[in-house]
Amino acid sequence: MERKNNRNDSSQMKDLIQFDNPENKEKEKPREENQENGKGSSPEPAASGSCCAKDACEASKSEPVRTRNGDVGSSCCRLDELKKLPQCDIRLGTLSFTKSHIILIDVNAFSHGGRVLPQEGRDLWHSNFVKMPCSQYSLSPKPDVQLGPLKFKTGSGPVPRWNLISKQLSALAAKKAAKVEEVEEAILNYNPKYRGEWSFDALANCLKMNPSFQNHFEKLFPKIAALALKLPEQVKKGIPLLQRHRPASITLSQEQISCLLANAFYCTFPHRNTTSSNAEYHNYPSINFSRLFGNWSERKNQKFMALLQYFNVVTDEKSKPDGLVTFERRCLSDADVPNWERCKDTLQKLHVTSQGSIEEEGTGMLQVDFAASWIGGGVLDSGLVQEEILFLMNPELIVSRLFTERLDDKECLIITGAQQYSCYSGFSDSFKWVGPYDDHLQRDEWRRLKRQILAIDALHFKHQREQYSMASVRRELNKAYCGFRGHYRDKEPDIATGKWGCGAFKGDKQLKAVIQLMAAAKARRGLAFFTFGDEDLSRDLQHIYHLLVTQNMTVGETKIFVEVAITTGKGPDLRARLLLVAQGLLKEDRPSGSPQELCV
Repeated sequence: MERKNNRNDSSQMKDLIQFDNPENKEKEKPREENQENGKGSSPEPAASGSCCAKDACEASKSEPVRTRNGDVGSSCCRLDELKKLPQCDIRLGTLSFTKSHIILIDVNAFSHGGRVLPQEGRDLWHSNFVKMPCSQYSLSPKPDVQLGPLKFKTGSGPVPRWNLISKQLSALAAKKAAKVEEVEEAILNYNPKYRGEWSFDALANCLKMNPSFQNHFEKLFPKIAALALKLPEQVKKGIPLLQRHRPASITLSQEQISCLLANAFYCTFPHRNTTSSNAEYHNYPSINFSRLFGNWSERKNQKFMALLQYFNVVTDEKSKPDGLVTFERRCLSDADVPNWERCKDTLQKLHVTSQGSIEEEGTGMLQVDFAASWIGGGVLDSGLVQEEILFLMNPELIVSRLFTERLDDKECLIITGAQQYSCYSGFSDSFKWVGPYDDHLQRDEWRRLKRQILAIDALHFKHQREQYSMASVRRELNKAYCGFRGHYRDKEPDIATGKWGCGAFKGDKQLKAVIQLMAAAKARRGLAFFTFGDEDLSRDLQHIYHLLVTQNMTVGETKIFVEVAITTGKGPDLRARLLLVAQGLLKEDRPSGSPQELCV
């Protein structure tokens, strides 16, 4: 399925982008599995080579499988046979508050006239809410007075920290352009504790290495400061934390998100600058950009290009978006955990291809983010694999780090309505920001873009052999099912996924694929599985699927099939054992008993 390449030609950056750069035009070569082990980084390989490259014409076809006797056989479907938005659209009804759905815009103004205005409310300095930089309870020692070479201690009590922030950002916002050194000084003036500790060399080097962009970005810094200063008027109601074991949703406007991210850029959020085990937010990802600013690398250079493109759009009155985005934490209760051994559901449709990508060919489907348990992984540091790239192309996802506590074993996060702002090529060290992107997806009744992203974190195995236990299999089944299970059963789109947990987390590709097949079957949703250039996995998975559906295997029987494969000593690895056991399904002298007897 081919997707149109939409470039943001109306952007202020259009004249700066060198689309004829040979580096940007170079055809992306298939990547090997990522072997990064960076702290906090989501480790899986991305499911695409370039989000703006022309899609392969065969991406919507499943490659035929040759069985042992040479006959071509595949039970897989075409991509266009799977359900997608907007074809399987769901009527949402009127946007309204519930106990578990907090909305930060005025629903009355939205429902009667479509206006997006902030919801009136009050500041909540509470452990269940985000502590805001503009809160009256956010205090800071009064800074020393500097008169020429002399510094005088004020000796007075604390002052509202927002006063200090406003003074520094207002000074930046009043400028036509600001140097990186001025940005640094402003941030450190209200974060004096980190003077001498925080570095800004990555941001400075980004501008030096991209001289054609330098003048533009220096003009952008004051605009970001002005946007950050709008926080008190844009977010008037306390933002609840999406805490562990508490299913809940938050809906914000894209303008509110841009204001929050502008504050993250200027490192204004209190109590969020340390990750020590006794810190108040130790179980939450970082949100301030301080770690991104220091320790230059080419990766960070490319990250800044994507993030500054986002701010370029949202600070422009002509191009800033006016929709909504919903962040939903889902939890699988003990009562909802399936009895996998007794599950009678049969496998759903499967499309497998070594070409194409989750975000391109999977448009309109529930798109899987191979997440870290701390949502976003290393997006605000050095991480640059599937999840981080996804967050850089869709920066509104980053705001989830502000309020989403670390995911537990039976939890996931679903984001509806995030917009794509950039194109890219490559992956990890070869990642390149290519240019702006115009997102023309349709919007739903709540003015959210029809894009759903599912963040589920796989287990991280120190040693690959650790995953070959049924306890690990059950954990991954429950995690995937938590994300795949919908609210509307058969009315929801199918799922676009790939090699979830198979990079630095050392997941077994074949095992993880079958686990996702089983979870999707229980959720009664089809799968589009992108192997990203891995033709061996594509053939193996189609082969196994063909053999399983030919025998009309249930999820329960498939689980036993997996158990047999990972416990038998036959074959040099799991791939061989899965195929060996699957071949046993078609033996004419197959025993009529249970699947445990399939070990051949």
